[in-house]
Amino acid sequence: MAAPNRRVSAKWLRGIRFSWFSFVMLGLVVMGVLVIAPTLHLYIDQQHEIAGLEKSNADTAAKVSDLKKQESDWKDPDYIRAQARDRLLFVMPGETSYLVIDDRPPAPKKDATEVSTNIQSTKSDWLESLAGSFLTAGLTDQTADQLTK
Repeated sequence: MAAPNRRVSAKWLRGIRFSWFSFVMLGLVVMGVLVIAPTLHLYIDQQHEIAGLEKSNADTAAKVSDLKKQESDWKDPDYIRAQARDRLLFVMPGETSYLVIDDRPPAPKKDATEVSTNIQSTKSDWLESLAGSFLTAGLTDQTADQLTK
């Protein structure tokens, strides 16, 4: 069976005819791809770089607006006064400043017990307890106070 298939494919290949026009057009397409590919690659790289620079520009603009807001805050005398009180602990004339120092003794350190690597078993089955609690709550006529007693 391989022989008839081979004959058909050979006949098909012999039937393909290329004219000079086909060769010239194929050559032009190949040349076009070779010329356009590097230019297209360069264009894509430049677009990525432009996007990065625009993001950087937006970040810098946000920082500038934040710094301008801080500058306008520092022109306000009330803001300066509040910062002096908070940061430097300044007080106005006639006021009394109290500084509370935590003089309590440090909390005692707990004994660090080592973690056991042995598997331990519990005395009750948690799944059975959960199911029993669920069924008791759903099927009983008793109140919550009666159940807790």
